[in-house]
Amino acid sequence: MSQQLPDIQKQLANHKLSSDDYKHIKEILKREPNLVELGIFSAMWSEHCSYKSSKVHLSGFPTKASWVIQGPGENAGVIDIGDGYAAVFKMESHNHPSFIEPYQGAATGVGGIMRDIFTMGARPVANLNALRFGNIMNDDKVSAHQRYLVRGVTAGIGGYGNCMGVPTIGGETSFDECYNGNILVNAFTLGIAKSDEIFYGKAEGTGNPVIYVGAKTGRDGLGGAVMSSDSFTEESKSLRPTVQVGDPFTEKLLLEACLELFKTDYVIGIQDMGAAGLTSSSFEMAGRSGSGMIMHLDKVPAREQNMTPYDFMLSESQERMLLCAKKGSEQAIIAIFEKWDLDAAVVGEVTDTGNMELFWHGEKCAEVPVAPVSEEAPVLNRPMTRPAYLDALASVTIDDFEKVPNQEAFETLTKSMEVVDKAWIYTQYDSMVQTNTIKKGGMLDASVIRVKENGKALAMSADCNVRYCYIDPKGGAAAAVIESGRNVAMSGARPLAITDCLNYGNPENPEVMWQFGQGCLGIKEACAELTTPVIGGNVSLYNETNGISVFPTPSIATVGVNDDQNNVLMSSFQGEGNALYLVGESQSEFGGSLYMKEICHKVAGMLPTINYKNELALWDLVIEGNKKHLLECAKDASSGGVAIALAKMAATSGLGCDVDMSVEDERDIFAESMSRAIIEVKPENCEAFEAMLDESMAVEKIGTVGGDTVVINDVTMSITQLQDNYFNTFKRVIERDL
Repeated sequence: MSQQLPDIQKQLANHKLSSDDYKHIKEILKREPNLVELGIFSAMWSEHCSYKSSKVHLSGFPTKASWVIQGPGENAGVIDIGDGYAAVFKMESHNHPSFIEPYQGAATGVGGIMRDIFTMGARPVANLNALRFGNIMNDDKVSAHQRYLVRGVTAGIGGYGNCMGVPTIGGETSFDECYNGNILVNAFTLGIAKSDEIFYGKAEGTGNPVIYVGAKTGRDGLGGAVMSSDSFTEESKSLRPTVQVGDPFTEKLLLEACLELFKTDYVIGIQDMGAAGLTSSSFEMAGRSGSGMIMHLDKVPAREQNMTPYDFMLSESQERMLLCAKKGSEQAIIAIFEKWDLDAAVVGEVTDTGNMELFWHGEKCAEVPVAPVSEEAPVLNRPMTRPAYLDALASVTIDDFEKVPNQEAFETLTKSMEVVDKAWIYTQYDSMVQTNTIKKGGMLDASVIRVKENGKALAMSADCNVRYCYIDPKGGAAAAVIESGRNVAMSGARPLAITDCLNYGNPENPEVMWQFGQGCLGIKEACAELTTPVIGGNVSLYNETNGISVFPTPSIATVGVNDDQNNVLMSSFQGEGNALYLVGESQSEFGGSLYMKEICHKVAGMLPTINYKNELALWDLVIEGNKKHLLECAKDASSGGVAIALAKMAATSGLGCDVDMSVEDERDIFAESMSRAIIEVKPENCEAFEAMLDESMAVEKIGTVGGDTVVINDVTMSITQLQDNYFNTFKRVIERDL
């Protein structure tokens, strides 16, 4: 079984393993590895699977609360949403594959995250996505390629999600030159299950069968986990064969078959075959239980001829599961999957040896101890250095640039790719399938679905201001947690937990590693202060091309519960004559702002002040005011400040407003002070609303809703012009090449 591999240095380079890794592998095996074993270690010790660069920074995340049923470490996190029901959710990245092949990369990202959810026994009921692209505005090759990527990713997400019958109800899409070489595609899925019927990824009980179910295995995606653990170069386009190919119709059958299976008592544990395929699923299941496993790879259903044990263990073919079942239930399980026209085969059994023993036509082709593969994966405490660029940014203010009239700035910002409506994207997604969607893409701030089973509503929002994370990696990550939670609170729901997708550059660069460490500290601080524990997530490193890393992008998705699905708060104007209040303290804070980027053409400055007490007070005010039916709508003031928040509220409602906001500097209508919201109240409810305000809370009655013009201090724009800017600009840009 063991034999000296030829040209071992070349093999190590191909598998992204170091000489020290190889020495460690030989110590674990007490012999030389063969090619299959080397492939197993390569996959399991890849950045993507082992978190070897990030693990030291991830410890210490707040992960517990009375409502948390399952935190990090499983296929997805789980929270209690009351009345015997649970929400199961997670967010993951599919960045590298989506850059190489946008349609399949994005599609299989959606498929993979949905499998993580229904593997836990939950039916997927909502998808979000957080997408980052480079500059799409210019007429050069870079922008043309970015527009191609936007179109391909959108089609992939829509194609897969729509076929699955799971609504894509929201998310965010932003654009920055830092993503010209590496786009980010982060996919989120939420499912509903009974809280006492959650399934876990474990393999225990000596002699219990290990059963392969789903689609046949091919060579697609071979080496995908290793590919996603390295930076891009000009040669990276040759990596196309490492991108998986998805089939949503097979996944739909797999979903229904699994949910039917979960109604029986046959299942001990079940695991999605995601990154590293059969390798990661088998080792993770055995590892969680401290057991061993025998697998006969020649019994794995194959889609291609002449496949080898190496191919079977490292393929990342989609729509596959590995399950551990009760002995004697094999034929009943196979019958369920055959009924749904899926492959199912008993490929092995659980042992008590602690080893993974692989056989090929009766002969042992690999044997690896399970525990060391996960427990002894390299944990790297990489060097960290505070980036030199930060010193030059901190002292920059908008006063360093020539003043621009507010009217001109407003016209520019209402056409900004960050601001404008992305209907061209989200209308390609089915947002209403399952008939539970209350607040969908385009309706601002959080998206909301009803939970038919208990009469409640779930609000969710994915957020990250990458400019904040660039100028202040710790504060920016905290701000992402804050804004994601604030968006949920603005719908009247109580934020309960987050999942994250930590997208950073090359961890071998000490400055990137410092950004990552600081980002983790910011998330830990914000989640602890806001009592929104982290219940799962994903790390994506090596988002770098030709030595240029993306801005730190810790995408945060928050989920919250509204006790009454019939009392969901909207985020756009609701009625003529209603009063508008600005709650929260406004300062001339422009660090990392949209104004500074679009008007001053600079990403710099000091991060706006974070005050968790003020943030929580704002959440409580909106949630409690909504419970009392005193509020008509609430919208947070974030990117672009109060002026752009009002512009979005007006454009999406078709109603104008007349606003006079107190400012020290006329440009402050675009400032981005945190912990602020615009709240709409009917005149007859103003007194009751004002009675709710705490004396320490900054609040100003700034104007009224109505008319066919938006007036904000010295800015004026007709609703007709505003809606043209808001709704048509993106379409004009993205269809430029068509």
